[in-house]
Amino acid sequence: EPLAERLRDGLPAFATCAGLIVCAREVVDGRPDQRPLGVLDLTARRNGYGRQRESFEVALAVDGLAGGPFPGVFIRAPKVEHVGPAVDVLAAHEDVPVLGRQGSIWFSAFHPELSGDLRLHQRFLSEVN
Repeated sequence: EPLAERLRDGLPAFATCAGLIVCAREVVDGRPDQRPLGVLDLTARRNGYGRQRESFEVALAVDGLAGGPFPGVFIRAPKVEHVGPAVDVLAAHEDVPVLGRQGSIWFSAFHPELSGDLRLHQRFLSEVN
């Protein structure tokens, strides 16, 4: 609860993959004892893109990101099933949100840190500082 309070009060965070699940308002197919923090107004399905063998990479068009598509690395990724009005979707794959923000919390269903491309992290840092 202290972490959820800090996040609600504006603590910046970049919730990647499992972090998206932890920060979601609702989780589908989660563990029975799982209690999400509820700081992102979205519903996430755990392993929504499949298991390890269904992992994939795809070029993503990110709103406002210069330099061309961003390489999305999806590994047992959650699938966002619903976003509320407070969520700003920055990128989608096959019409499903995969990158977005709500206040100072960013989320991605993929692993930007595995792409070798620093643009998303740089943009996150520039926007939350």
